[in-house]
Amino acid sequence: MKQFGIHQPAKRREDVRFLTGAGRYIDDIAPEGALHMAFFRAPVAHGVITALDVSGARAVPGVVAVYTAADLEGKLENAMDFGTLALPGGGRGAAPRRPMLAEDRVRFAGEAIAAVVAETRAAALDGVEAILAEFDSLPVHLETAVGGPTIHPEAPDNLAYDWHYGDAEATDAAFAAAARTVRLELVDNRIICNAMEPRGCFSEMVDGRLHHAVNGQGVWGTRDALAGKLGMDPADVRVTTPDVGGGFGMKGMDYPEQFVVSFAARELDRPVRWMAERGESMLTDNGGRDVVTVAEAAFDADHRLQAVRIQSVSNLGAYNSAEGQSIQSKLALKVVTGVYDVQVGFFGVKGVYTNTTQIDAYRGAGRPEAIYVIERLMDTSARELGVDPIELRRLNFVKREQFPYRSFSGETYDVGDFNRVLDRAIQEADVAGFAARRAESARRGKLRGLGLSFYIESILGAKNESTKIEFAEDGMVNLYAGTQSNGQGHETVFAQMLHERAGIPFEKIRYIQGDSDLIAHGGGTGGSRSGTTQGNSINATSDLMIRKFKALAEEELEVASPDIVFEDGVFSVAGTDRSIGLMDLADIARAKGKTDLLVTDHEHRIRAGAFPYGAHFAEVEVDPDTGITQCVKYTVVDDFGVLMNPMIVEGQVHGGVAQGLGQAMCEHVVYDESGQLLTGTFMDYAMPRAYDMPGIAFHTELIPTTTNEIGMKGCGEAGTVGAMAAVTNAALDAVWAEGVHRVDMPLTPLRMWGWLQDAAPKMAAE
Repeated sequence: MKQFGIHQPAKRREDVRFLTGAGRYIDDIAPEGALHMAFFRAPVAHGVITALDVSGARAVPGVVAVYTAADLEGKLENAMDFGTLALPGGGRGAAPRRPMLAEDRVRFAGEAIAAVVAETRAAALDGVEAILAEFDSLPVHLETAVGGPTIHPEAPDNLAYDWHYGDAEATDAAFAAAARTVRLELVDNRIICNAMEPRGCFSEMVDGRLHHAVNGQGVWGTRDALAGKLGMDPADVRVTTPDVGGGFGMKGMDYPEQFVVSFAARELDRPVRWMAERGESMLTDNGGRDVVTVAEAAFDADHRLQAVRIQSVSNLGAYNSAEGQSIQSKLALKVVTGVYDVQVGFFGVKGVYTNTTQIDAYRGAGRPEAIYVIERLMDTSARELGVDPIELRRLNFVKREQFPYRSFSGETYDVGDFNRVLDRAIQEADVAGFAARRAESARRGKLRGLGLSFYIESILGAKNESTKIEFAEDGMVNLYAGTQSNGQGHETVFAQMLHERAGIPFEKIRYIQGDSDLIAHGGGTGGSRSGTTQGNSINATSDLMIRKFKALAEEELEVASPDIVFEDGVFSVAGTDRSIGLMDLADIARAKGKTDLLVTDHEHRIRAGAFPYGAHFAEVEVDPDTGITQCVKYTVVDDFGVLMNPMIVEGQVHGGVAQGLGQAMCEHVVYDESGQLLTGTFMDYAMPRAYDMPGIAFHTELIPTTTNEIGMKGCGEAGTVGAMAAVTNAALDAVWAEGVHRVDMPLTPLRMWGWLQDAAPKMAAE
């Protein structure tokens, strides 16, 4: 019998091993006796390599090999793959070569130049210290702006792409005819992912095949990339991923270290391992955000939005990363007008290279940036127009009767009731009681603000996903999935889904993921796709499996198909007490040699992506004497459609809010004028701590999507998408009456104090 079904908060079963130290992470499973690799990295942000002497490293006791770009020639293609952006006028964004090991020039501090392989990690690090290199330093370009010293000859003025979407002439006309216009400048600060587990991998040769284990977000792209760069048949490459301590988009692509480790393992015919230290990760992991934007809104006399104009500059870092060119352009475009009914607009983005670490996906990948812009713009517009920020949003919402709604971006929002969710959020956040809370804060000398962000999210990634269900000889049922958990609870949720659909006992389900040998293909994790695509795939595969077993049930129960019903894992003869369980049928099939029934492998495709949305209300207190800003109350109401495990969903939202709040309040990457990372440790890079986080009141409204059979909408990134603007809008609300009419992330004490001090003379004069 089923133990639970849809919308049940089953405890995460993987947490037992995580909390008792039994997790199996990259560092836990590296082969015994594996060699250690360490990297010699560029000490300058931009320069020509004039001398590189690795002989000292080769002489260090315990060092087995040292590799430079010259050693890779003819054996490993020394160039990373990446995507480029199709431009409106034809052509594509710039595509300068990115070597895995620098060849003659370095373009950011931390770029890998040489790799040392040794018997121990200590020896490998000693080898790195023994490398001698000289550089002719070149001028650096660090500003998120077009121009500056050239980094790549393929990109004059460091312009990687100039992309736009929309009708510029119609937009200009709408602004010219508008009753009121509002203009807002914004900075979306650069941040470091800082997953709990740093990046790492190991490689080994097993029976002539390469086995590469990496703590990533999917194995198949990595397998194909390794095969291509090493000149191997993909069938001779196996990629696996064990437990992963957080990915958040940063681990969703390949990095140079993985290829060099694999190359060394093949060259030496010995296992080779590499694990980044925290400082190394902060220096070399792909970062997030770093966008400068000018946003404008045009309103008629009744405060209805007539057009938007958004122009941004996106920092790509020193090289193209996997999807860096698409994040702030195509992906941000999907929700650039948010939940508002506006069909006229222009969205332009210029991507620029700088002498800094690369930028790519970070929880939300373009959608948090887009919602941050539109929600900051709507909030500021309300203040300048002299109307209530909540009511300005409500006035401009896409109405329930307009669904399915084709947005300015060409996306189809299939279902939604924004007013219903907003009404619930106003109630749960006790907006009516805010005035009293603000007065109480004032009695304590604090400035209190209320901020709203009403977000919408677009689920990304492949719409198809594979599932295999296998009845094993030990009595367990193996569930093979094409997605990849990075800590989200897949082992629990997907077992719940199989249990709910097929009635297989929950404790009999063994979850298997992250192995290119065992699972032919899959989409991995990213873009909030896993629950929706994998869940629907599990359901479809379960239905196919049940249909396959029905013929055997007919045979065993000696009845015709119309008389057989299936429920809770049991085939029954309608109107009788005769029945047989699915697990028993599997044993019978094995005994009779009908092994084709024991494995069901299926790929399912959902019709389209979904659009979760919701309202975030944040309240902050600002101490005007110190600038200390604290988020003291937080309320979320989301519409994620049908939920399988609300407890896990709530955890996802909590984590997303923490990452959005961290960026809004304290996280910030800083380079000095020479391109050296100043925020390369947790002494300098301020991660949010427990005392920075308020309690988060989480609620849901259920409006199933029509884009997939279950009605799920995805939830993994939504917390971050909504949080940044909610917190920043609340901070602006707190200090608006003090004369501060612009704030930017992060809201550090020094910055907030400075804004208040700058505004004080003007307020005194008035």
